[in-house]
Amino acid sequence: MPAEPTFSLPPPQPELNPSVSVAIRLGFFIIIGSILYFFLPPLMLPMFGLVTASTIGLFLVALLANGITLRVFDRGSLADIGLGTAPASGRNFLVGLALGAGSAALLLAVPVAVGVAHFQLRPSNDFSWGGFSFYFAALLFGAMGEEMLFRGYAFQTAIQRFGAYATILPVSVLFGFGHAINPHSTRLSVFNTILWGALLGFSFVRSRDLWLPIGLHYGWNVVLPLFGVTLSGLTIEVTRYFYKWDLGSLWSGGDYGPEGGLLTTAVVLILFYALRRAPVIPQISVLAPSLNEPPED
Repeated sequence: MPAEPTFSLPPPQPELNPSVSVAIRLGFFIIIGSILYFFLPPLMLPMFGLVTASTIGLFLVALLANGITLRVFDRGSLADIGLGTAPASGRNFLVGLALGAGSAALLLAVPVAVGVAHFQLRPSNDFSWGGFSFYFAALLFGAMGEEMLFRGYAFQTAIQRFGAYATILPVSVLFGFGHAINPHSTRLSVFNTILWGALLGFSFVRSRDLWLPIGLHYGWNVVLPLFGVTLSGLTIEVTRYFYKWDLGSLWSGGDYGPEGGLLTTAVVLILFYALRRAPVIPQISVLAPSLNEPPED
């Protein structure tokens, strides 16, 4: 009788080093996002104009970069980066919206109340309800896009590997210097934006979803132009009035807007405390499950 054939199992493959695995995922996300960013908004610019290309275009870049990376490495969905639709998601968004909008309104209302700022009528009165509605929608898309890029897949994957605060600081620096190309930016405006990046990163750790930082980001961005001030160096004419400072640029931010002044520095530091005390509902993080563990005594 012929001998029965023998089969041998292939030798086990060594597991990929966790740091290498994270580096591959982060590199893939950055490459996909960069390709999309350099092609998609410029393609939209001639057809839709600067505001749509820069806000909705950024949203589409972030949506695709996160979605593609999730599918390639995790077979996941956008809910896995904290964009789920649980009741807590809406609650956290509203908490963030209240904090962002309230702090921006307070920042601008107090100087008017004490007589160091006032409103002036714009030379052109091109107000329309259609433009008003578009303004609200465009800034929402812009806030969602920035949060998905800076606090989405790559951010959460890095948190799981390197820890929350070891991730928040470098990402906040990138967030700040990403705004350094805005018109009229200064060292103080970049510093304030880094502070904002840390605040938004902390808000994700606090809620473990993207809805809290999106609400916080959107609330701040949507209120400033309503008062007629410049937003991150960009003038967005929403109402018939603009905000006139009677303070020096060190406090008011000058041509960059209040985000380039010391008043914003103070407000952001206060927001850290307010965020700690806010009635946020922590959710379950899929990509950074270490955040779900109770803190050690």
